[in-house]
This record gives sequence, C-alpha cells and structure tokens, in this order.
Amino acid sequence: MIKACLFDLDGVIVDTARYHFIAWKALAEELGFEFTEKDNERLKGVSRMRSLDILLEIGNIEMEQEKKEELATRKNDHYRSFITQMKPDEILPGATEFIKELKENNIKIALGSASKNAMTILDRLQLTDWFDAVVDGTKVSKAKPDPEVFLKGAEELNVLPGECVVFEDAEAGVEAALAGGMKCVGIGTPEVLGKAHLVVSGLHEMNFDKLSKL
Repeated sequence: MIKACLFDLDGVIVDTARYHFIAWKALAEELGFEFTEKDNERLKGVSRMRSLDILLEIGNIEMEQEKKEELATRKNDHYRSFITQMKPDEILPGATEFIKELKENNIKIALGSASKNAMTILDRLQLTDWFDAVVDGTKVSKAKPDPEVFLKGAEELNVLPGECVVFEDAEAGVEAALAGGMKCVGIGTPEVLGKAHLVVSGLHEMNFDKLSKL
C-alpha cells in the first residue's frame, strides 16, 4: 500500500541543472581550467563539497579544507544569484498536475534533496505549501546513495519506508531509494536508471493509476 511519494528536486520537479553547471563552470574558469557539460554529469545528485572535490580533481588542483569551503561558498553565491530569479513557469511539465492528483488521493508528499537551497527554490516556484515535509541538505549529513535523506522523509511523514515511492533522476538517488527499502521511479532513461522499478521521461507521464500498480 503506497502512502507517500518522496521527490528529488533538481531534474524531477524543476531543472536547475543548467544553473549549477553555469556556476561550477564560472568557478572552474576562475581557477584556470575548463569545465564541460560532460564533466558536469559526474556531479548529478552529489553533495556540494563532493562536487567541488570532483571539480578540483578535473582541474588537477589540491588545496586545504578552509580554501575548499571558501570556493564552495563562492559557487553557491553564483548559483543563488540565478535561483532567486526563478519563476513558477520553470516547474517541469506534469509536476504540478501529478502532485495535485496525489493530494486528491490522500498520498503524503515529501521532498528529499541534497540541495541546501531547496526551500528558496520551492518558495520561488510557489510550491512550498504542497509538501508535507521537506528534507534537504540542511537536515542530513550523508549524501546519496546513502538513504538518509529518504528515510528521514519517511520518518517526518510518519510512514514506513516500504510504503514510499521515490522519484529520482540520478543513479545515486535510485540507489539511495532502493537501499532505504523503497520503490523508485526513475526520471530519465533506462540506460542510466535501469535499477528503478519504473522509468519515465518526466512526471507528465505519471498518474495515480500508474503509481498504484508499482
């Protein structure tokens, strides 16, 4: 019996990936090397500090932790300058309609995102009130594929992990959902998200009937 749906944010409800890419690319240019869209694929679903480690690895740069934290803050400043301008029309197709259908069928809704900017984005998109719980990077210490973010979401919704379906666009997120004992719908392609119970190209392909058959 499905009682709750937990959604990742980036790539599932809204596409902020391009803003992340522009911000990381700007940081790489400041450090004197090129950061490509192919490089950016390695950062999908990964925490900010781990993303920075990957970026520095690409640039073959080593530095002390204090300097790393300065760079992570600088990247976030770049990123926040973009997301504070976001508008509700940037919500991905089908997301609002599907969440509304879930609410009508008494399914609880939570956000499970590594982003520490999740609340800012939800506020800008005017989606905050749709969620019964929001678990973001400010509430967890372990990054996906660790299931912490989703287990905490289930706990805040007061449901069992086995009663949850997770919606994820990253391989690490799918692995996190499965590790937490939850069903998972991958948003993307079967080639990348084949471990998920169901893969669709976006929430516009989802409805309550399809969810019930998982």
